[in-house]
Order: sequence, then C-alpha cells, then structure tokens
Amino acid sequence: MRFQVIGMKGGAGFDDIVAHFQSLGGDCVLMDPDMVVGKDHILSAATHGERSMAEGTNRSNSLLTEIILYAAWERQIGKALARMRPKEGRTEYAALLVDVDDPELEAIGMERDDSLLDPTPEKAAALGLSDPFLGPVEQALERVALLETQKM
Repeated sequence: MRFQVIGMKGGAGFDDIVAHFQSLGGDCVLMDPDMVVGKDHILSAATHGERSMAEGTNRSNSLLTEIILYAAWERQIGKALARMRPKEGRTEYAALLVDVDDPELEAIGMERDDSLLDPTPEKAAALGLSDPFLGPVEQALERVALLETQKM
C-alpha cells in the first residue's frame, strides 16, 4: 500500500471527500488536524496498523479503523473515532491517502494546505504531550508505538 499524508481545506463535506478518493481507486482516513502532530505521526500509525493487520494482532476488522486506533493511541474504537474524526462543520482536514497518486483536490473544491499538519504548542498541550525532553512529534511517535504493547 502507498500512504500519503496531506492537509486540505475547503467546502467539500466529509462523505464527498471520501467518495472522491474512492473514485480515484484509493481510500482515505480523514482526521481533525488539531489531533495530528506532523506527517510522521500519521505515517507511523499507518505502518503500525498495516503490520497489525498482517500479523493478525489487529483490534478492528478494517485497516482504516486500525490506523485510527494507532493515530489516536487508543485501544477502544469508539474513543479513537471520537478523538480523530473532524468536528462537525469543520472545513479543514488532515488526510491519510491510501493508494492515491494525485489527489485532484480542485475537482472537489478543496485546496492543499500541509501547514495544518504542523506540530504546535497548542496541539501538544491539547494532546497531553508535555515531556520537556522530547518534542511533540517524538512523543506522538512514542505513543503510537506504545499502543502495540497495550494491545497484548
């Protein structure tokens, strides 16, 4: 599988965005950009999710849901979805594209904005990433990896 993480904003709704990427032959996971601390956070979740599906240690029946579990560093699907799903009325998204080469965002009235993925002190605080010795990205990667041990 090929993974790509992008930030985007515009007027398209959640379901229309998902349908668009599926029409391109791929899929996507849309997330609240306030819950994302850099591209590596989501790419790590995708790698861990893909591996757990391959090894049979997955908690969900879907790769996309498994990725959300890792991205949210949460064992319970309901809690992970509640944390990561873009809030109602939101026009900005963090997106993990799966097997999509060209997102063709203009076709659905969206604009790419990868700055939405940038780690900020506000995001770190909201996510409880407060270790003074590690940056927010490193802390997020650590939490993604730690979920693996919590699943056992």
